[in-house]
Amino acid sequence: MENRRERAAKAAKSGITFGTCLAMVISYVNWHSVFWAIIHGLLSWVYVIYFVIVH
Repeated sequence: MENRRERAAKAAKSGITFGTCLAMVISYVNWHSVFWAIIHGLLSWVYVIYFVIVH
């Protein structure tokens, strides 16, 4: 049985992974550039939040 800390760590890791993937997909669809997709993937949720606010 997992304790709270282990479950929280798994949830955080999944969230970070999802945010990175989402940022890269949004970036590639808008800019059609692998370079920018990688940069925005590194920024992950920062870019996703920026995109939602601006668009």
